[in-house]
Amino acid sequence: MMGSLILSPEASVAQNTDHADPGVALLSSVSGSAVKAYLVDLQAQLVDALEAVDGSGFGTDPWERPDSDGGIKGGGISRIIEEGNLFERGGIGFSHVSGTKLPPSAAANRPEIAGRAWEAMGVSLVMHPRNPYIPTVHFNVRFFTAIAAGQEPVWWFGGGMDLTPYYGFEEDARHFHQCCEAAVAPFGPDLHPRFKQWCDEYFYLRHRQEPRGIGGIFFDDFHAPGFVDAFAMIQSVGNAFIQSYMPIVLRRKDMAYGERERDFQAYRRGRYVEFNLVYDRGTLFGLQSGGRAESILMSMPPVVKWRYDWQPDPGSQEARLYSDFLVARDWLA
Repeated sequence: MMGSLILSPEASVAQNTDHADPGVALLSSVSGSAVKAYLVDLQAQLVDALEAVDGSGFGTDPWERPDSDGGIKGGGISRIIEEGNLFERGGIGFSHVSGTKLPPSAAANRPEIAGRAWEAMGVSLVMHPRNPYIPTVHFNVRFFTAIAAGQEPVWWFGGGMDLTPYYGFEEDARHFHQCCEAAVAPFGPDLHPRFKQWCDEYFYLRHRQEPRGIGGIFFDDFHAPGFVDAFAMIQSVGNAFIQSYMPIVLRRKDMAYGERERDFQAYRRGRYVEFNLVYDRGTLFGLQSGGRAESILMSMPPVVKWRYDWQPDPGSQEARLYSDFLVARDWLA
């Protein structure tokens, strides 16, 4: 969610805690400032790269959240493109929000941090291309700290990226997953298999019994290497996004398409909406806590369709998306 309380359309502070415990460490203001400086610069770099390939500009929407009853305040900048040359809608948001008391609903899996003061910052991106042969993409990196008087701060990083194609191409899928693996490989051989599995499990529509897309990497509660190494890993993921996505855009942007492909794209976009509104913890928490609706819902595609019990024609490209791509698969094999 762009500029909402938890910062990402696909994550919240109440993520699965089976993978790691929250980090405990003293954080200096220099550390927090370094993270914020990186995130602000990352947003600018992402905008520049996507403007260059689209050929049209992103609008700028700065926002502030005044003090609320829960002591929640902060602000951010939403960079938005609509009706671009390539991107039908896209948003790249930076948020920096804090509160005096973390609600129990935001710490359902960690009751020990409920009620603490907290601070969250991050960059979140969702791009919906017009051409159905270019996949939708989501990316975010974020930093969270929970603070209590007389106790050391609890902190962690989170983030990831995932790809949602409408028409599958194996070279695109392999490229995206290779970039994800390369981004985290320097920080431990176990990270990519764990983060890929986490992504596959998180971006899954249980009521449809199908993945939203072909996955990527997803992680939260990342702190174990210590602040310096954890921050370095987040920067590596952030810096890898353009290389993971741009070659795919350039390969597919001039492919001819017609009404059939646009119609299927709109149908599959419905799955994106269903996931965000039914399962995504960050979206739900942001809406329920009075977050900024325009920023939260920036991740939604502009044109969507639903049909009753629709099935693709056997042997079609649409059917191949389901049989060959919307399955848990080792794309590096």
